[in-house]
Amino acid sequence: MRYKIAVGGIHIESSTFTPYISGKADFRVVRGQELLALYPWREKYSHQVELIPLIHARALPGGVVSHDFYQEWFDEFTGLLRRQLKNQSIDGLFLDIHGAMSVEGMIDAEGTLAKELRQIIGHNILISCAMDLHGNVTDDLFNACDLLTCYRTAPHIDTRQTRERALANLLRLLKTGRNKLVRAKVDIPILLPGEKTSTEVEPGKSLYAEINKMTNHPDIWDAAIWMGFPWADQPRCHGCVVLCGTDKQLIQTEAAALAEKFWSYRHDFVFVGPTAPMKEAIKLALDSEQKPFFISDTGDNPGAGGAGDMNLMLKEFIKLNQQHKISKKVLFASIYDETSIEQIYQKQIGDKLTLDLGGKIDLSFGGPARLTVAVDYLFTHPVAGRAARVHFDNISVIITENRFQYGKWEYFKGSGLDSFDDYDIIIVKMGYLEPDLSQAAKGWVMALTAGAVNQDLLHIPFRHLKTPLYPFDHDFTPNLTVKFANPL
Repeated sequence: MRYKIAVGGIHIESSTFTPYISGKADFRVVRGQELLALYPWREKYSHQVELIPLIHARALPGGVVSHDFYQEWFDEFTGLLRRQLKNQSIDGLFLDIHGAMSVEGMIDAEGTLAKELRQIIGHNILISCAMDLHGNVTDDLFNACDLLTCYRTAPHIDTRQTRERALANLLRLLKTGRNKLVRAKVDIPILLPGEKTSTEVEPGKSLYAEINKMTNHPDIWDAAIWMGFPWADQPRCHGCVVLCGTDKQLIQTEAAALAEKFWSYRHDFVFVGPTAPMKEAIKLALDSEQKPFFISDTGDNPGAGGAGDMNLMLKEFIKLNQQHKISKKVLFASIYDETSIEQIYQKQIGDKLTLDLGGKIDLSFGGPARLTVAVDYLFTHPVAGRAARVHFDNISVIITENRFQYGKWEYFKGSGLDSFDDYDIIIVKMGYLEPDLSQAAKGWVMALTAGAVNQDLLHIPFRHLKTPLYPFDHDFTPNLTVKFANPL
């Protein structure tokens, strides 16, 4: 039998601590064959499955999603879904989401989405959902979906495998029948910054290793651990484990054990690399003999929802350079500023101009940095848009038309670099370094900077988190009750 599976979704994580609104221009929307190309492993299932593409939208992490864009996406998604239901029966829906999207006017965006999709397709069609481990799983999302799974690595190197697993689980359920499936969820009252939850170091490494042990048992189909998203002020933001299989007692026992293990590790999660306050991080870089020395500007990490235009570190370098010319070659990669790009593109290579750079999205951090620069290099990128590399004295800055993160060597090469060794110090807007950067770095520190994704969660003005919650609270006994899904 060849099953008909509709596929689509929306993928973004949203910081609620930035005024930036993620709209239509931030998303890459794909349909048809372009959507199916997201799943290159699909051919191995072609004799069992006909994947029916709906629509998929994906964006760099950012701010809350505009209601207008979300509604436009939702109307098209559900319109295509209703058309498929009318023209031909479908056996399942493969929902490809992140899990930490916020939408204007919505508290639990993905949970609400899943409930509405369930109302449309009814209770006979199965839903399997693939997510990021930094997503959130509310009761609404858990109950509306038949199957949930998420990444098992951070940095995320198993995104392809996770989506394939979501489809494979769906196929297994279609063949077995929903009446035999048992699903359990445990909420874990822990919320940690992403840079403390790497699966490449302890305790994340050991915690996630439990999944392989559990899923070796034939009666446990899938086990998943969500760390939750720490930069949204919502009750759903906390850890979670979900197990599914066919033996209720086994699922209950193993879900409880995994939850207890997660909780027992709470004090052991630490930053995956060296950290320092911003000024101290800069001093470490300037004093170091290692080259290149990378500084992560963690508070403005676009990969977690930062605006990408903050200039607190740039301002500090400007100040130090005015006091005493910095002899080391320094590169900022990058600062998002569409207005500055417009000005730069009216000039020629070698021309000088004065910019009010960055700091335009959230003025509470001090506003733009005024500096006079020379234009060194002009280039474009499919996501970053028009871009430029400029410099003053020994300090260079890459400026982009759109929000972007410099996480791969190819991006730096596209900006005119011959090697990372062109610079002594490279400042990037991220947390832990992506593989290309990590391999190149001779020295590195994560600067604990302010911003929309501040790593210091205890000093973020949360108001709506569900409490008690570690590390905000310490002296409490967690409620690690195993909850089974409501029957559909």
